[in-house]
Amino acid sequence: MSMLQVLDKGYVRLVNTMGSDLTVVNSARVSYAKESMELSERDIRLIQFLAREGHTSPFRHVMLQFEVYAPLMVARQWWKYVIGSSHMEGTGDSLEAWNESSRRYITEDPTFYIPSQGEWRSKPENSKQGSGDIVSWEIGQKHTDELMNYIELGVAKYEAALEDGICAEQARLFLPSYGMYVRWYWTASLQSVAHFLNQRLEHDAQKEIQSYAKAILELSRPIFPHSLQELLKQDVGE
Repeated sequence: MSMLQVLDKGYVRLVNTMGSDLTVVNSARVSYAKESMELSERDIRLIQFLAREGHTSPFRHVMLQFEVYAPLMVARQWWKYVIGSSHMEGTGDSLEAWNESSRRYITEDPTFYIPSQGEWRSKPENSKQGSGDIVSWEIGQKHTDELMNYIELGVAKYEAALEDGICAEQARLFLPSYGMYVRWYWTASLQSVAHFLNQRLEHDAQKEIQSYAKAILELSRPIFPHSLQELLKQDVGE
């Protein structure tokens, strides 16, 4: 399984990986000129020790590359991890890359995330961010319809601007932005991926990015079962 569908039209695809749990072990043991050819119980205990004691550099010798198709509101939350990757306390990790599609250059039909009637959430009672319970079906239906009408108007104005010869990089101003799907490649070390998962699998993370984090975990865990088990908090991904 290399691709998982997320939300209504989104997906995560595992494009490539470099390394394995064995890579982590051998990266740690190179200091003693030691190398394992197959993962043993002793190697697994070493992975546990490294994660427990915060010796994280061996986990940065393993890389993962994903293609992600998600609403812009998810992409901009995610982007914070790329900006912060070289400033993570105690890691010095800058092994992270992000390349995103741009409507300066492409004019393919825009696609938007539209929550269904049963997906609209209320504002939280005791916080300025996040969300609460699902709103009533009637209110949900109202705002699904409103959003669809808003998107249709924006797309019509975008297409009209293109027909009038306006350049794509300005015509895109008419498109409703936050719900518009964008596509990008994310390449990161295993430590960076685990950091993302530890934060975005938390119960108070925005539900939409939680869904993408679950897909990242499902695609990654079979390849790095022992390392991810030790790097992730006990209460995430359960």
